[in-house]
Amino acid sequence: MKPRRAVCAGMALCLAALCLGGCGSQSIAERRSDDSSTLYVGSVGTSFPTSFMPWLSRDGIAPTVASMIYNTLFTYDSDTGAYDPLIARRWCYVDLEGQPLTEDGTVETENDYDAIEAYYTESPEDYAVVRVELFDNIYWSDGEPLTVEDVYYSFDVATDYALSNHAGALVWTADLRHESDGGQLVTQGMFTAEHPDLSGTYAIEAGQEDTVMYLVVNKTYDAVTTLFNTILILPEHIWKPMVTETQQLNNKDPQGEFLEQYQNPVGSGPWILNREETNTQMIVLERNPHYHLPREDGSPLYQVETIKLLLYLDSNTAIFALRKGYIDILDTAISSNFLSLLAQEDSICVSEAEGTSVTCLVLNLNPPDAYREGTRALLENTEFRRALALAIDQEELIDKVLDGHGDTASAGLILRSNELLYEPASDILSAPLEERLEEANAILDGMYPEKDSAGYRLADGERISFTILTSTGNQDLVSYLQRQFYKIGVEVQFQASGSTPEATYLYPGNFDMTVQSVILSMFNAGVMYRSHFVTTERSSNYGKLESPELAAAVEEMRNTLNENTKVERIRQLQVMTAETYYKIPLYTGQVLSAARTDRFTGYVEVAGSTFFNNETLKNLTRVSGGQE
Repeated sequence: MKPRRAVCAGMALCLAALCLGGCGSQSIAERRSDDSSTLYVGSVGTSFPTSFMPWLSRDGIAPTVASMIYNTLFTYDSDTGAYDPLIARRWCYVDLEGQPLTEDGTVETENDYDAIEAYYTESPEDYAVVRVELFDNIYWSDGEPLTVEDVYYSFDVATDYALSNHAGALVWTADLRHESDGGQLVTQGMFTAEHPDLSGTYAIEAGQEDTVMYLVVNKTYDAVTTLFNTILILPEHIWKPMVTETQQLNNKDPQGEFLEQYQNPVGSGPWILNREETNTQMIVLERNPHYHLPREDGSPLYQVETIKLLLYLDSNTAIFALRKGYIDILDTAISSNFLSLLAQEDSICVSEAEGTSVTCLVLNLNPPDAYREGTRALLENTEFRRALALAIDQEELIDKVLDGHGDTASAGLILRSNELLYEPASDILSAPLEERLEEANAILDGMYPEKDSAGYRLADGERISFTILTSTGNQDLVSYLQRQFYKIGVEVQFQASGSTPEATYLYPGNFDMTVQSVILSMFNAGVMYRSHFVTTERSSNYGKLESPELAAAVEEMRNTLNENTKVERIRQLQVMTAETYYKIPLYTGQVLSAARTDRFTGYVEVAGSTFFNNETLKNLTRVSGGQE
């Protein structure tokens, strides 16, 4: 019967690919006869977006497409800690007279940060000032030049919730000492030629009116992080005439010209949306011929001229399309079940990229009174949580759930491969499993020694039982956690999270446990430590951990301008967060992806990403005569 099922499955895949893989009138086999430098990319989802206002959506492929059409000021290099140029060519801190605090007017070395911290530690003011200089040859895709006034507008509207209707933008600009309300300036924290510093301290020199601006920021190492690397810069000439308190930038019901601009984005990035060919099943991006960043030899930064993103409704269909040559690359992580199959194909290469996130089991520590029911209150006890943490066998989860494609994670939630930040003292759950189980049972024997006939512990005569709220794709994970927790007499069961778990369960506090991915790095530490362990309202701190000591340590980490001090404090935070036994590490999974090599070569493996990443796009070259 097994061979028969395999044949039927293969026929179903073939039929699904023919029905779902194409886009409108496009032929499913278009790539096979295409000898141009068009890259065909498959993506799995239910539908493609038709609006590309960059701050509108975090869903599916929308953020990826937006980041290709628009640009931020800089991009952050996690290996070096440097901000590499995009829209802006350089930046530096200046003193209170507007003069650079570093010799070459940049911020790159430890000595640079030492000089900055030394000056501003002695400064009587509670702010610092940053000078930013843009490239002078950037144009929007409609031909208008990009200037500092576009940056001013983007940051200004981000601070103005009445106009933006975007809570995330307020977080991005939290360290910018600037605020507007309903289009009215409340506090000026940016200076340009058109929005000058009336004191004359931060004056713009002749010839630099379009390229130089100053930002007034909090005195923290992370003050510029989200300003530089998160906020996609918008064209002022497009949005300022339209955006009002009644027609907000993040518009839930765009009509007329608003809808037209959502669907026909004007960006400054390396790619331009081809609106005529784009629909709910295919997104077409054309290389921006006027993109300002070239290769060292002056040639275009990207050799690919066109990218066609094709929609597939499930992974099986997308993988079939890759194997049959309907697409070049799959922008969806594949299951380890397919890895060996694809690795055997002559014209397919596979990537096993290092993961960048730690998958955690998050415990609800402070449910509101309305949801403080059953054994949920037991999770408030640190020793009880410690027993749970000790029982988790990461090696088994990696072997059984990830088929070996992953790594164990420290309780401090920073990857061991992060040589700059990783603190070994936070790895407090790595003793041999038998020792950990013995310790966990000893803790629980002292708290809840009674068990029922099935071997589960009792609290006040009630079985200690919890549900794990997560997606249906994690049922296998929950089944192994059931086995592991049974060894200490605790029951856990799967609970489907549904389509809106944050609004339905997590933010209100109506859950026992949930599965969450956590990414902590030098780049995001200032924002994410707060989000995961301090802020209790509508944040990633789902279980509402409240620790004044930890919150103070997070602020100490944020309130430094010195890179070495920040690293030291992140190392201390790893130990503190590990000892809360709140976000218990399960594993770090690799990102598995695949691409064809018969038309393009030069795919780059990037940590935390599929083969469809910016480094790949910059490195891809057409294979000469590369058709099957």
